Amino acid sequence: MTSSTENLPPARLERSTTEAGAPVAVLTFDAPPLNLFGQAMFDAVTAAVADLVANPPRALLLRAEGKVVSAGVDVHVFDGLTVEQGAELWRTLFTRIIQPLETLPCPVVFAAHGLTLTAAFEIALACDIVLAGPRAKFGLVETVVGLTPSMGGPQRLAERAGSGRARELVMTGDLYDAATLNDWGVVNAVHDDVDAAARELTARLADGPTRAHDATKRIVSAWRSGGIEHADSVTPEVSGALFGTDDLKGAVRSFLDVGPGKATYTGR
Repeated sequence: MTSSTENLPPARLERSTTEAGAPVAVLTFDAPPLNLFGQAMFDAVTAAVADLVANPPRALLLRAEGKVVSAGVDVHVFDGLTVEQGAELWRTLFTRIIQPLETLPCPVVFAAHGLTLTAAFEIALACDIVLAGPRAKFGLVETVVGLTPSMGGPQRLAERAGSGRARELVMTGDLYDAATLNDWGVVNAVHDDVDAAARELTARLADGPTRAHDATKRIVSAWRSGGIEHADSVTPEVSGALFGTDDLKGAVRSFLDVGPGKATYTGR
């Protein structure tokens, strides 16, 4: 007999609204006891990301149930792959999870309450803001199977912490606590109740000027791909378009009429 728990998907996408009516989405990893990234988890996350791309919320939270965020990838995924199949695996994970998640037109928050290894850590590094609990630990430990992290972890870690730190973390395969990665700039903040803090931040961001948040992401993305000069070159068009949004028009009028901090936003 199969239990009802075994019938549940290993990752689920839930949608709701803030008190102000802004649409929010929460993607939860829930495949006890270890939340391993096997084929079923990858498929569930891929489907959720496709849903988010088709219908973006105004903010997204990624989180996990259980004692750990994830103990890593189910090594069965790698067993017997040819060189071509290995390359195709990474291409698929980039194009269907990492890159679409990274380019969602809304803020994306990741909450890590416990152990966060390999694929889950690489997904976190593709998010805009990473929050952690004081007991969270992070690692890219692919060296245990003779592999290097290949879902964008090394390069995104290098962007946040520097290339020397990225090489250290990947080559040693050691675990690093939340306080250390906060000092390195990888984790944005550490909270005793990280789930509550992450939900509060996600709601706050969802209630904000969504089009402006998307513009921020696009300008930063331009810097990542081409440096300051390239980011400067795209900023006038990207930021200029905001003057056609209801949110900017309303916020400017609100500022002039009643002062700062009183505007409300619709995401339009």
